[in-house]
Amino acid sequence: MDLKKIQTVLRKRGIDGWLFYDFHNRDQLAYRILGLNSTRMATRRWFYFIPAKGEPRKLAHSVEKFKLDPLPGKKEVYLPWEQQHALLKKMLGPKKKIAMQYSPKNNIPYISIVDAGTIELVKSFGHQVVSSADLVTEFEAFIDEKGYRLHLQASKIIDRIREEAFELIGKSVKEKLNLTEYDVQQFILKRFKKEGLVTHNAPIVGTNDHPANPHFEPTPQNARKFKTGDTVLIDLWAKKDVPNGIYYDITWVGYIGVNPPPKYVEIFNVAKNARNAAVKFVQEKFAKKKPCFGWEVDDVCRNVVKKAGYGKYFVHRTGHSIGVEVHGNGANIDNLETKDERLLMPGSCFSIEPGIYLEGEMAVRSELNMFIKHNGEAIVTGEVQNEIVLI
Repeated sequence: MDLKKIQTVLRKRGIDGWLFYDFHNRDQLAYRILGLNSTRMATRRWFYFIPAKGEPRKLAHSVEKFKLDPLPGKKEVYLPWEQQHALLKKMLGPKKKIAMQYSPKNNIPYISIVDAGTIELVKSFGHQVVSSADLVTEFEAFIDEKGYRLHLQASKIIDRIREEAFELIGKSVKEKLNLTEYDVQQFILKRFKKEGLVTHNAPIVGTNDHPANPHFEPTPQNARKFKTGDTVLIDLWAKKDVPNGIYYDITWVGYIGVNPPPKYVEIFNVAKNARNAAVKFVQEKFAKKKPCFGWEVDDVCRNVVKKAGYGKYFVHRTGHSIGVEVHGNGANIDNLETKDERLLMPGSCFSIEPGIYLEGEMAVRSELNMFIKHNGEAIVTGEVQNEIVLI
């Protein structure tokens, strides 16, 4: 935990303090930001308050009174609930603006961790509770130089495996190997393991209308064999199997043959143009040193798809935060599923992935990753698809 930096940022944002609270290891964000061990028993409630100025304060239950000992600050111990309430009120002091892992109206569910009752309790002491969303982005979703290098290393390997997967599909059709979507998925997983990569679940490999379900999962039972004339979508994500490895997550599309259907070419170009518009918007914002919010990037991307007449077929957010989990805890590129009002910040990684899903027919998604370097430069990491892969 970087106490000095946290307090500096709190003062800069006009917030009087950051209150961390946990019960039964529910708030993993708190454990990561504070540097606590989340695998130890946590059967009682604890509170940790970092004021914008001064010494932090701890409140722990007598059964687990050593829970917060690794952290700096004065400790109080409670037993009955009445004592807990009294000591918490004393710890927080006079009326303040306090950040907690809370999101108004649950707009950002990644941050909505503290239960409503605890929020009510803090408010009952006269405090204003505000969302810690941007603080979490800065202190938990931040990727350092080592993490950035690990992301780039993963990108080079995954880009190569993606290319191999398309080549394998072509070989299957040419040599009549009768491979299926599931077979290629398993090939990718084996290549991940051989290259020292890990992933939380299997990649998506789908033909024709299968990926019109954005989260299609090939299985031995539903998988099709590849054949000439198929459209193909491959979505794969993984990270280096090392501590604090950072994910790389991409989607590419192809066609088995030499003349893709005009409609397929059209929707690919729409998705590509929307993707490029979003990338350009982010890069221009950071080049001009202007604030850039997740929701407005989504608008830029989505408007391209809408103007092309495919708005209702773009059924998910434009992108998501990327970190040690493929869906990280920083700002998402979203003004559809939520209005993500969090800032994109230096040290953040995220996807740009517009898609068009024509149920019962075909689908495209064009996904790349962006990283905001620590000097404020917004870049695309990895290779970029500008043409349909002819398999």
